[in-house]
Amino acid sequence: MTDLATLETDLTAQIAAAADEAALEAVRVAALGKKGSLSALLATLGQMAPEERKTAGAAINQVKDRVTEALGQRREVLKSAALDARLAAETVDVTLPVRESPTETGRIHPISQVMDELTAIFADMGFAIAEGPDIETDDYNFTKLNFPEGHPAREMHDTFFFNPKPNGERMLLRTHTSPVQVRTMLSNKPPIRVICPGRTYRCDSDQTHTPMFHQVEGLVIDKGSHIGHLKWILEEFCKAFFEVDSVKMRFRPSFFPFTEPSMEVDIQCNRQGGEVRFGEGEDWLEILGCGMVHPNVIRNCGLDPDIYQGFAWGMGIDRIAMLKYGINDLRQFFEADVRWLSHYGFRPLDLPSLAGGLSS
Repeated sequence: MTDLATLETDLTAQIAAAADEAALEAVRVAALGKKGSLSALLATLGQMAPEERKTAGAAINQVKDRVTEALGQRREVLKSAALDARLAAETVDVTLPVRESPTETGRIHPISQVMDELTAIFADMGFAIAEGPDIETDDYNFTKLNFPEGHPAREMHDTFFFNPKPNGERMLLRTHTSPVQVRTMLSNKPPIRVICPGRTYRCDSDQTHTPMFHQVEGLVIDKGSHIGHLKWILEEFCKAFFEVDSVKMRFRPSFFPFTEPSMEVDIQCNRQGGEVRFGEGEDWLEILGCGMVHPNVIRNCGLDPDIYQGFAWGMGIDRIAMLKYGINDLRQFFEADVRWLSHYGFRPLDLPSLAGGLSS
């Protein structure tokens, strides 16, 4: 039994000295394995007398239980130490800056911003928003707008046509948003006050032209509409959009099949240092076309031109966005460059309003 006490002391010391779980497992195998020291003592019980076996067996099993318990306790200590070491080695540095939220990093495209600005301005004047399909009929895009068959003005638009249908009809990508005006007059009774923003398509591509671009057109149909109303609306729009106190505008005679008389509108500006400033200077810049709606268009849309008259105007949203925000190449709007958008884009929650400032 003195040897048994010595063995227990020795095993306890080895268990306490085990530096990791691998060393502890080696101690367990040396003590409790098939060829372990305690297992060897248990194997000698068969050679003893019954009384001696009873006493020795009880003593050896008690030592075995105490060694097993010591092994378990030491294993828990080593596991805890290993976990602490791992946590210390894999610590997350919570002092790193948190990523900005999408509302901080995201940006509204200048085209979307300008559309929102247009909506805010014209809604304040009592205009509704009208929309229509991008794929149109030749009738809505040209014929009802006073473009006769074979008229050279059709060629001016460089139209994208689809393949003819079995009946010979050809659909097309709309070359302007004027078909929306036709649809509005066909489906609504006067008075009509709408703007029609949207995508348009023409076969053209350079620094100031793209095959797909954006337009906004306005339409007023009523019994007493006249050019004075048109002039006031355009002046108020330019003052609000370019955020200046006053503007000077000049109306030059022009030709559009769907208006008569037709005019192109220039706005006073100052070109200095590569910038264009509105409401000052001695230069002029063309920004839109307008005119009184042609009686044939009113008639084609089911209204009596002897009772109703109106006016319309149209401008390129991309162009006025370039002028207002100093963008020198129209193609940049469609290149999907995140760096460009981060520079020219707008914060998503800064919604334009006339009270708070359109682009503040």
